[in-house]
Amino acid sequence: MNIDRITAAQARIREHTRRTPLLGAPALDAIAGRRVLVKAECLQATGSFKARGSLAAITALDPAERARGVLAYSSGNHAQGIARAAQLLGIPAVIIMPRDAPAAKVEGTRSYGAEVVFYDRDGGESRETLARTIAESRGLSLIPPYEHPDVIAGQGTTGLEIAEQAAALGIDSAEVLVCCGGGGLTSGIALALEAQAPRFTVRPVEPEGFDDVKRSLATGAIQRNRGAESGLCDAVLTPQPGEMTFAIMKRLCGPGIAVSDTEVLTAMSLAFRHLKIVAEPGGAVALAAALFHKDGQSGDTVIATVSGGNVDPATFARCLADPGTPKPQRGNGI
Repeated sequence: MNIDRITAAQARIREHTRRTPLLGAPALDAIAGRRVLVKAECLQATGSFKARGSLAAITALDPAERARGVLAYSSGNHAQGIARAAQLLGIPAVIIMPRDAPAAKVEGTRSYGAEVVFYDRDGGESRETLARTIAESRGLSLIPPYEHPDVIAGQGTTGLEIAEQAAALGIDSAEVLVCCGGGGLTSGIALALEAQAPRFTVRPVEPEGFDDVKRSLATGAIQRNRGAESGLCDAVLTPQPGEMTFAIMKRLCGPGIAVSDTEVLTAMSLAFRHLKIVAEPGGAVALAAALFHKDGQSGDTVIATVSGGNVDPATFARCLADPGTPKPQRGNGI
């Protein structure tokens, strides 16, 4: 994994992905006590950064492999990314999704023409085992959601854009807070910024109770979450980081941050009110950290990814109606 692989991915996917904006609002700066900029990947094709890595991985397959089709497992955003990329390239796609996946994500995946196969994650059914069985029986190429070099490279194109956009604003150092599940986006951005903006520090952000990356970075070894992979922030509820992604994050990232559901819902509400964007819960964890967890962070500027906007109406209505009141963190300026 290096910057050349990321720039090669950017060249392959540029035609079919969006250069998303870096947004800011004085009201968010006032809450955080410093400048807050948001990389709005909720405005990406399919409503998530996953469109980048999915297309990068499929376009890297040799023509014969690609023609046979692809398979992926995902709670929704990687699913939609793979489904869209397959549709663009005219190849079959099978997506394994949990039965309790948000309806908006299931519908979105099917809208791109993919076949959806459900599994019971709360019942302990293994999506990896099911994926291997189907891939082998149908001759499909498996594209996992984060533990794949070309997926990481595709997500890293987000980091190339952050570096370019920040430089245009005269910013040469900042903390970059990234919504983190398995670590594909975090490790990709970290690799890109190592090469293009070396004074930027990347920090992964997760929901409380699902902070496997934070604990892994603190101990220096991969830690696993225990219990069901279900909760408000479905998009980032992975059991543990990948071997590949963790090796990159261990080398390049600062300490992880964990945020509460109340902070996430409030960040979603504030993003809508002040930036006019829709964030899903898992896509808002980094903004929640930027707004409510200044303690332990440094510098006058923080850049946060809003990594997805595929939220069910009921959940979005909840954040707008009564997100709750986050408990102020020491030194965060509110």
